Amino acid sequence: MFKKRFHLSKFKTILLGYLFVIVMGAFLLSLPISSASKTWTSFIDSIFTSTSAVCVTGLVVFDTATHWSIFGQIIILLLIQIGGMGVITVAISFLMLSGKKIGLFSRDALKESISAYSVGGIASLTKFIIKGILFFELLGAIVMMPFFCKEFGWNGVWMSIFHSISAFCNAGFDIMGKYSGEFSSLTIFSSMPIINIVVCLLIVIGGIGFIVWKDIYDYKFNFKKYRLQSKVVIIMSIILIILPGLYFFFFEFNELPLKERILVSIFQSITPRTAGFNTVNLNGVSEVGLIILVILMLIGGSPGSTAGGMKTSTIAVICASIISVFKNKGNAELFRKRISDENVKKAFAIFFLYLFIFLFSGLIISKIENVSVLSGLFETASAIGTVGLTLGITPTLGLVSKIILIMLMFFGRIGGLTLIYATLGEGKKQFYNYPLEKIMVG
Repeated sequence: MFKKRFHLSKFKTILLGYLFVIVMGAFLLSLPISSASKTWTSFIDSIFTSTSAVCVTGLVVFDTATHWSIFGQIIILLLIQIGGMGVITVAISFLMLSGKKIGLFSRDALKESISAYSVGGIASLTKFIIKGILFFELLGAIVMMPFFCKEFGWNGVWMSIFHSISAFCNAGFDIMGKYSGEFSSLTIFSSMPIINIVVCLLIVIGGIGFIVWKDIYDYKFNFKKYRLQSKVVIIMSIILIILPGLYFFFFEFNELPLKERILVSIFQSITPRTAGFNTVNLNGVSEVGLIILVILMLIGGSPGSTAGGMKTSTIAVICASIISVFKNKGNAELFRKRISDENVKKAFAIFFLYLFIFLFSGLIISKIENVSVLSGLFETASAIGTVGLTLGITPTLGLVSKIILIMLMFFGRIGGLTLIYATLGEGKKQFYNYPLEKIMVG
């Protein structure tokens, strides 16, 4: 009984932690000091922006650069940082910095937050993660700063910091609207190699997961010593960058010069995996290309990272299970390791949960907003995958659609199983089995 309560409290703590930060962020963003016009911002728009920032999504109802004041932009950036690191991770990090010891409950909640394997060594792992986050964000800002300052003067300092954190946290918020038009993202840098490379690297490093970082740090390039999760994440990430990139290069951006075409193709294959930046107008992409973007958005990043989505490891487990059925094997296998039935069941449950909510919500938005089904599905895939890409309909959405997207962004960041366990409980462990009987399928 104690164990059940302990686990329920852990998931509820994560849920309530995110809710608290979102509501506080919405309150601050609604204040006149947060808007450039020094007027109140409606609470629904404030809660939408706060949820998008904390859930590192990037969908916005206002252009971040023109609607929000510097104070408002700082609040948004802090929310992005908290959401990217994880609310529980940030809270417990402050406890550790103050010299307080963290108990077993806090360690277990932290383990769940960063997708660690055990509570053993969780404090040192958290310190490693915090140092890594600050290092990469600072390095990204320093590298981009000369280019931003060359283009925008001293404003380039703030812009480089903002975009570095936003990219690393896979948030997709940008403050380019004053210089390149509303909701243009990074389109003016589509042919600039350094900005493209740095942003792409920040997105990938932030999205591969903290456990993968630790394996790379400990074992360098000795791939054989990596944990199974790290191997799966790295291989899946490479596949999901190369294959879509080849499609975009050969079929979507033929009108661009070769150098820009290469940069745009790689960027568009990386950013849908929960980052949300774009260097081209997505309305010019074909329907096939948009569907590929939707698939990438739903897959998302990797467990224990700044990214959302179903996760690369989930898709890998599902593929391994399907292959095991085709080969008539008893278990799913990856890198000569057997995958437990529990992991396979969880992977399929997450897959179908995301798929159902994404389709159902997309069809509702398409109907009530009178937009194409693809536009509605693109918007919901972007929200549930915590991506932030849009075909331009977000600012025009009505109240009901905004509420739907808010719930999808929250669901995508918290995770389906965490949300279910927090609200409904994990259920009692079954110590018996019913009689076995076969049913014909296929």
